[in-house]
Amino acid sequence: MHFRQCPSAALGLLLLAIAVLPHNPAWAQAPCPADHDKLLSALKANVKASGGPANGGFESNEWAAIVARDGTVCAVAFSGPTVDAQWPGSRLVAAEKANTANGLSLANMALSTANLYAGVQPGGPLFGLQATNPVNQAAAYAGDAKTFGSPNDPLIGKPIGGVVVFGGGLALYDGKAIVGGLGVSGDSSCADHNVAWRVRAALGLDKVPAGVNPNRKDAIIYDLDPGGKSASGWGHPLCAGREADIAAELGASVGGSVPK
Repeated sequence: MHFRQCPSAALGLLLLAIAVLPHNPAWAQAPCPADHDKLLSALKANVKASGGPANGGFESNEWAAIVARDGTVCAVAFSGPTVDAQWPGSRLVAAEKANTANGLSLANMALSTANLYAGVQPGGPLFGLQATNPVNQAAAYAGDAKTFGSPNDPLIGKPIGGVVVFGGGLALYDGKAIVGGLGVSGDSSCADHNVAWRVRAALGLDKVPAGVNPNRKDAIIYDLDPGGKSASGWGHPLCAGREADIAAELGASVGGSVPK
């Protein structure tokens, strides 16, 4: 049975991953997949507002965060000129997306946060998933806001927790193993996915072995019908802009032609 055919077959695995991952002592002090400077450079180069290409959506500045394989935040950056040039609340959303993608992906199976949307809807096989891994409140609201997005961001070295079930979170693979997760937030969820896809590639951490789609792995799947039902079980709604068209150009999506 393939994961893409039956999301419920993966439910036990997903919940087990959430429950087990942060507590495995073998992953203590896991290395960061990319440092702050590399993340910042890749983010700025791939956000239109900071000189990069279009991604659809609002084309606004973005936050990005990386978690190591042990679930601790290890890099946080923003693309704008100041800390409030992008949605302030998206700093935590980015970190939680990174946590989700890392916590629900394995060495041989990647899940993006976009892949989770359909399954968590009422009546879906993953309904209730968002409540399984609460946000670390002590980490989320600690520290001096002046250091947010810097190499000394107060989130660094702490697990953030949280489960996000819309686009913008991707697992990171170096070709040998899964090494962590990346989260991007600050635009529409569909645009966040596009930016994350570009940033992951720029970091050279896109060696994804497999995913819920046999061809495009952990790509966003635009297959919801007018009633909101996903044909694959892993679908995500379209957003209002050109995000789906751009994702198709990047190879970051399955389906989703936007009517002209």
